[in-house]
Amino acid sequence: MNNILAVAVDVEDWYHFLSVTGSSFSEYGSVGNFFRRFKGRYDYLTSPTRRVLDFLDELGIHATFFVVADVMDHYPGLIERIGEHGHEIACHGLHHMCIIDPKTKKPVISQQEFETRMDEAKRKLEKISGEEVIGFRAPNAYMSGWMLDSLERVGYQYDSSVCINSLYNKADVKPNRISTKPYFPQRGSLEVGKEERILEIPWPYWSVGGIKFPAAGGPLLRFLGSRYIMAGLKQSLRRGHTVFYFHPLDISEEILPVRFSSRRPFFWSVKGRCVEKRIRHILTHIRARRGTCREIWKKTAKNKSEGLK
Repeated sequence: MNNILAVAVDVEDWYHFLSVTGSSFSEYGSVGNFFRRFKGRYDYLTSPTRRVLDFLDELGIHATFFVVADVMDHYPGLIERIGEHGHEIACHGLHHMCIIDPKTKKPVISQQEFETRMDEAKRKLEKISGEEVIGFRAPNAYMSGWMLDSLERVGYQYDSSVCINSLYNKADVKPNRISTKPYFPQRGSLEVGKEERILEIPWPYWSVGGIKFPAAGGPLLRFLGSRYIMAGLKQSLRRGHTVFYFHPLDISEEILPVRFSSRRPFFWSVKGRCVEKRIRHILTHIRARRGTCREIWKKTAKNKSEGLK
């Protein structure tokens, strides 16, 4: 199969979770406020990230690491280590803040402020990685068409946030003509357009009886297992390039601070070595070229018709 399965790793720690920071209902509001008030151990990220790097080396895979830019302020050497292993570094926001409210889907900051923050995040990651950062993934996948326009103005070349499925919608307006195939969006919209511009790499889904089940990885990998995710990835790869993602915390064997999970008390109940085994199974058994989101962007940008047909 010629289509690429982009392997993506979302680099964020437990306090980036919505109930702790980054949303209107977070206990601490912002990451800055969290570090001003929280006095306990915060780093549950470094150890599993190193394990991810080790098994990707073992499997000979270069992945895209979507990094929350504030990680560089609190985890010295971690982003540099990712780059040293040959992986692409992309942006997962400045502080993992939802740009549109999860409940109302209305913007929580102005478009100008969003562009300022995304430019800052891009420059921070480029300074520490030594390479141009061209990719973005919206924190918690809350995305809007105007955000894509802003990302393009700031200098991003692709986004991978749109998740079309029949169970939930994280966009401010639900798109109607999108599958899992990379495409060039209309300006001011998430719908498919005709102009070659910033590329959208949507998440995979598994279509059964007309129902589209999300199948990108992450929490669904933890709770529903590798067979479910593999079914969605295989089907999506028949449509075109697609993406599979996970978090370093997914394979952590430590108990995360639990008092911050009252809204979702079982969210991290399944993780650790069993999830690492599932990730390894997917990456070793999928019949597709495994690569980075940047590779999908390069291949699609050279053939505009592939993204439009």
